[in-house]
Amino acid sequence: MRVELTVNGERRSDEVEPRLLLVHYLREVCGLRAANVGCDTTSCGACTVLLDGESVKSCTVLAAQAAGQQVTTAEGLAPPGELHPVQRAFRAEHGLQCGFCTPGMVMAAVGLLAEHPRPTEAQVREGLEGNLCRCTGYHNIVRAVLAASGQLAAGPLAAGPLAAGPLAAGPLAAGPLATSGQLAAGPAPDQAGVSA
Repeated sequence: MRVELTVNGERRSDEVEPRLLLVHYLREVCGLRAANVGCDTTSCGACTVLLDGESVKSCTVLAAQAAGQQVTTAEGLAPPGELHPVQRAFRAEHGLQCGFCTPGMVMAAVGLLAEHPRPTEAQVREGLEGNLCRCTGYHNIVRAVLAASGQLAAGPLAAGPLAAGPLAAGPLAAGPLATSGQLAAGPAPDQAGVSA
C-alpha cells in the first residue's frame, strides 16, 4: 500500500507493507536513525517521535496510521548544524549518558513542554515516566527539561538563552538536593557532548 505523510517537513509517498510499524518506516525507509528500537513492547520510549505535535511511541503506530500527518524525529527538531532548545539543555545539563534513550527522551520532553510550557518537577517526572533510562538516574534529565522551560537558573545554562528566573522560585528550591549542592553542579567539560 502507498502511504503519504510529512516527515521532518518533507512530503513523502512510499510503498509499505500494511503491517509496517512507524519506527521501522522511519529507520528503514526514511533512513532516520534517531528513533531507536529498544523493547518492541512500548515499555522504554526509545522510539518516541512527534505525530502532529504529540509525542507517541512509534513502535505502537503503523506507518499507515500516520498517513496524512506530520512526523517529527529528533533529526528534524532544528535546522542542520543547530540544536533545538531541549537538545541544548540536555547537552548543557548532561541529561544523557550512553545516549540510547536520549532522542526519545528529548522528543517526549518537547511534547511535554508543548503541553506544559512551565512544568513543575513533578509534572516533568510524570510526563517522562513512559521513557526509561538505564544510565543516568533521571536527575539531570529532569534538570534539562526544567532548564529548557526557563525554570532552572543555576548551572551551565544560567547565563545562556535558556535561563530565566531565579532558582529560589523554582520547583527545585527546597529539599535535600537544593541543600546538598547537587543543583549547582553542571556537567564535566569532557562529558557535555550529545552523541545521539
